[in-house]
Order: sequence, then C-alpha cells, then structure tokens
Amino acid sequence: MSNTFYMPQMSLMGPDAIKELGAELNARNFKKALIVTDKVLVGINLVDNLTRELDTHQINFVIFDGVKPNPTEANIEDGLALLKAEDCDLVISFGGGSPHDCAKGIALLATNGGHIRDYSKGVHLSAKPQLPLVTVNTTAGTAAEMTVFTIVTNEEGETKYPIVDKNLLPIIAVNDTELMVAMPKSLTAATGMDALTHAVEAYVSSIASPITDAAATKAIELIANNLEAAVNDGEDREARDAMQYAEYLAGMAFSNASLGYVHAMAHQLGGVYDLVHGLSNAILLPDVSRFNAVAKADRFADVARIMGVDTTGMSDSEAAEAGIVAIEKLSAAVGTDQKLADLGVKEERLEFMAINALNDPCSLTNPRKATTEEIIEIFKKVM
Repeated sequence: MSNTFYMPQMSLMGPDAIKELGAELNARNFKKALIVTDKVLVGINLVDNLTRELDTHQINFVIFDGVKPNPTEANIEDGLALLKAEDCDLVISFGGGSPHDCAKGIALLATNGGHIRDYSKGVHLSAKPQLPLVTVNTTAGTAAEMTVFTIVTNEEGETKYPIVDKNLLPIIAVNDTELMVAMPKSLTAATGMDALTHAVEAYVSSIASPITDAAATKAIELIANNLEAAVNDGEDREARDAMQYAEYLAGMAFSNASLGYVHAMAHQLGGVYDLVHGLSNAILLPDVSRFNAVAKADRFADVARIMGVDTTGMSDSEAAEAGIVAIEKLSAAVGTDQKLADLGVKEERLEFMAINALNDPCSLTNPRKATTEEIIEIFKKVM
C-alpha cells in the first residue's frame, strides 16, 4: 500500500476555468512563459484561449509548438533550448498528454540538468524542484496535467519510457470544459478509454490504498455512465464535465497507486509503431484484465458492479469476467475495439516489445507477475 499521496498545488476546474489563470500567475510575479503545445492546436486557434488570457494580464510568452503525438527526447531538448534562449521563468503546457509530458521534461531539466533519460532509472531521482509548470488541459483522458508521471519516446531505441518524479507536479492544473468541446470523436474515445485504463489499473495495483480506491472507483462509474454520450455528442456539456472529473480522479488514483501491464505494453506500441496511446490501452485492457483477474477476481467483480452489471448469484470469477465483458462492450460502443494487426503491428516485434514491457516501471505494480512468453501471448490475442 502506498503511504504517500501527490497532487498539484492548485487545480482550476469547470467551464471557463482558464479565465482564472492570469490573476493567479500575476500573483506569483512571473515574467515570461514558454508555452509548450503542438502545431494542430495552434492551427485551429485553440491556443488563443491561453494567449488572450496572458495578454490580458500582461504576461509575456513565447510558443514552442514542436511537440509530436508521442513526445521525444529531441522535443524536450528543442523546447529547453528555446526556454533558455528566451529567458523564461515559467512553463505552460497546452493540450493533451503529449504537450504536458514534453513540458514536464523541459521544466525538470531546466533546473536539474542532464538528459531526460537520466531520470528514468528509478523514481523521484531529481534533486531540485522543476521550473514552475502550469498545465492547461484540452482532453479528458491522460491526466498528465496533474500526475507525477511523464512519458518520453526514445526514437533511436524504439522505446517509450515513463519517468516518475514528485517534482513533475505542476503548481496549477487547469481543466476547462469549454476547451474540450471541440475534441473529435476518435480522440474523445481514445482518451476516455485511457482514463478507464488508469482507473482500473490503479484499482487492482499492488500498492492501491483507500484513497486511490475511492478515486478509481468514482472514475470508473463516471466513465461508464458518460463516455459514450461524450463521444456521440461533443456538445454534451454534462457528459464532457463528467469525463473531465473522471479523468482527473483516475489521475489521482494512478499517480499514487501506479499502473500495470496495460501501460507497460502500450508504451512499447507507442515506441515501436507510434500508435495512439489511449487506443493501445483500450485494445489491451480486456485481455490484460483477464490475466490479472486470476489474482484479483474480487476487484474485477467490483468493477463489474460499478459499471452497472448485475452480479447477483455470480462467483467473484464469474463477476470479474462480466466486468471485463462490460469494458469490451464500452470499447466497442466508442469504436476502440480494434486489432493490432490492422494498425500495422507485426508478430516478429512482439518478443522485443514483451521484454521491454517487463522492464517498464509500470510493470512493478501489476498484481500478477508474467513471463515474457505470457506477455507475448497477450499481444497475440489482440492481433
């Protein structure tokens, strides 16, 4: 069980929450911000919601929009170079998990130095707090805006690796529902299933605690009741708001209870094939859950009940399977029930990915230990 709980210093949530940010930054006397985002968000003018707020409060900024969907070590180095050249004293990420992950790496290296890979060989390895970081979130899934995790791609080694460090926490996290309304269906679905994976993996984690359990179970409930509506109608503010809270609660859970084999395996799909992270999680979650239900049938039975399954008269193992089927049905309803082979994954790379998955730090808290062969078999089941 985890005995430590990490959270951002402040979270601004709900419609138009971004309009509270400028005053908070002025109160802290920041001089110039590096905005970390991507070209798509700049191109559709969504970033204007942030720059207008900064202009209103006379806060200078420069934009780094070079973040890739799976942010790389080179992205972090490029952003860090711009931060130093512009003498910024604040980093603001704007977007989903990719800008947040990149910004965390930039802010951490700005004060601690070295290469981002230096911080991946353990947990909480940084010696100093990172440069102040503010995260403005536009998706309801990754929870990267409020966790102690960042995920980085090593393009040369074809791997993605997590960094877990308490100094990655932002000073302010912003979740403004209005910024999420424009999300396309596919992104809403993938990020929503990502959030469900966070909640389920945290709930069955070997270091789960009563606090993480409370956050994880509420997140599962909210996702089960609202994800399909959010996917079907992006203008459904009630569903969007519920998903915003769900992804944040799931982040509270996994930031402190960690994750498991779903994420460890999904990281490899991102590193080798550059697949969308949330979609990879959605594809893997049911069969990894079946593997884990051998050790945690009671917990997966809870998942079934939380998702609205009537488990009356079922044993824990029967209820666990019913819960996993409920996850599969939700994934099918939102269009994430895909096959890896259709996404370009080749069987000859499965062993490489399986070995790396077992070396991924997320594997450490999986509730049941697997061999390389068992991980390969799970990959094969979703091919």
